[in-house]
Amino acid sequence: MSFTSFVWEIGNISNKSSRKRHRLRRGQAHITPEASSSSSPGSPGSLTVQIEQRQWANLPPELLLDIIQRVEQREQCWPGRRDVVTCASVCRSWREITKDIVKTPELCGFLTFPISLKQPGPRDTPIQCFIRRERATSTFRLYMGLSPALSGELSKLLLAAKRVRRATGTDFVISLVGDDFSRSSNKYVGKLRSNFLGTKFNIFDSQPSRDSTVCSSCESCRKTHPGKVAPRVTTSNYNTAKISYELNILRTRGPRRMQCIMNSIPVSAIEGGTAPTPTAFTNCLDEHSSPLLDSAGRRPQVGSTSRSMQNVPLVLKNKAPRWHEQLQCWCLNFKGRVTVASVKNFQLVAAVEPSENVTITEQENVILQFGKIGKDIFTMDYCYPLSAFQAFAICLSSFDTKPVCE
Repeated sequence: MSFTSFVWEIGNISNKSSRKRHRLRRGQAHITPEASSSSSPGSPGSLTVQIEQRQWANLPPELLLDIIQRVEQREQCWPGRRDVVTCASVCRSWREITKDIVKTPELCGFLTFPISLKQPGPRDTPIQCFIRRERATSTFRLYMGLSPALSGELSKLLLAAKRVRRATGTDFVISLVGDDFSRSSNKYVGKLRSNFLGTKFNIFDSQPSRDSTVCSSCESCRKTHPGKVAPRVTTSNYNTAKISYELNILRTRGPRRMQCIMNSIPVSAIEGGTAPTPTAFTNCLDEHSSPLLDSAGRRPQVGSTSRSMQNVPLVLKNKAPRWHEQLQCWCLNFKGRVTVASVKNFQLVAAVEPSENVTITEQENVILQFGKIGKDIFTMDYCYPLSAFQAFAICLSSFDTKPVCE
């Protein structure tokens, strides 16, 4: 039996057992006594569930570790990467081992679990994605892959956003799925909000950026008296970045100029430091939320000598294009990833001060690039220290109308 068939058999057994446990829990008013005939060892229903759970949960740890390692090493791209996720959904012991084996995108360069979308990308090779715009529904979908022509139906949907126009600006609500953009849903991951002119944007994350105990800056947290019952609270929003476009009313300054202040990422991240790496989806109401760790599984150290660098946010600016005399247009080297001229095309690099001692190589390193390759199709390539969610939100700001910036 191949590993793929083996893993799918595991997933089917896990789904059957979960459905049976769900049927046992459906009657909320039914209370099962501690010693009843229905829960006796000879009961067919409980015996089947116990056998199916033990069949996989009680595997020797050495054998289980070897199986999951082989699956993880073999499937290094989607849709085959789905087998790794299936291993994590078998039972608790499988999930814990799978989480220990699968590394963060910074180390392995792969996006496996949903939390990978909030973790920084690799340092050397960028993760290549593309965005499909649907004008009729005002939605934008981020896919894993080089392009629709090369990936086809095998493209993996990473994130989706829906544009919601307001009287004072525009909101881009970002979700893990393409058909649920409610803020009260567990698929909600954040949003992008613009001002009336479309020149300033704020990126809101659904979870804290630096420390899970920071709740004062979130948009929807409310203080509740200890003696009262807390009302139902929607998912919190934390302002993690600001994007601004320079005004160009007379259109004499060339292409768009943008600047991104990443409040959640210290400037030391591009100097060999570490960017915050969440390990689970949390919010300020979670009492058991895990702290942010770096790529090696350690909590970022903020000592007295590095406190100033840790408190300075990373600032990104668009790379200045050069004027091509023969083509009579502004040009950037996208290394073949962008093929159509558009005002939306850009590359972001670090904007640092001379006192910060950042090398020329790091200053010229493209952290995010975005460009058009066809009608309503755009490529997005990002690397460390940005995450897929942050990169997607920055690219969404380019879709908003900017009559005074171009």
